[in-house]
Amino acid sequence: MSSISIIGLGNMAGALAGRALVGGNAVEIIGRDRAKAKELAAALGGATAGTVGAAPAGDIVILAVPYGSAAAVVGEYGDALRGKVIIDITNPVNADFTGFVTPEGSSGAQEIAKAAPAGAHVVKAFNTLYSNVLAAGPAEGRPLDVFIAGDDAQAKARVSAFIESLGLRPMDTGRLPMARALENAALLELGLVAHSVKHTNFFLGVSILG
Repeated sequence: MSSISIIGLGNMAGALAGRALVGGNAVEIIGRDRAKAKELAAALGGATAGTVGAAPAGDIVILAVPYGSAAAVVGEYGDALRGKVIIDITNPVNADFTGFVTPEGSSGAQEIAKAAPAGAHVVKAFNTLYSNVLAAGPAEGRPLDVFIAGDDAQAKARVSAFIESLGLRPMDTGRLPMARALENAALLELGLVAHSVKHTNFFLGVSILG
């Protein structure tokens, strides 16, 4: 099992922490509001509350913060993230959900990787799952697919093992530039919510035909 630090106190942080605990992982919750971090950790049962600015206890650090602050958070931790696997779950979409705030040809994950110290490895994952779907887990007898992208094979293997501990299915899409495609998939989901599905109780997955 893995040792996980989750930076953030929102719905995705809670959903990931809850599933991680059920999967037998050690979970640390970190938030700027330490009282809320302690409340969330206590509500989940079994999690601990970390301190902002201190080195995260987990070998895997999940950025469950808005994209706009993700690179800054990574920069603040600096060398404390050396040797860590950093999971980027963000979606750098613009305010009207028509495109991205990242530079042309780049992705949120690639921009976050620029802020990470040498020896840290950024892996894109979980950005195509809504928190309510993630919290519910397997749907209609099949595991949820978690698409991942990253440049370091060992880091992706560690993230894949963590994903499997949640009862989910990791789907490797390639190197970190593929994060752009995964962020476009999230933009597609936002379009579906706005124009056809009208709710977030769905997920994108792969059906492998015989």
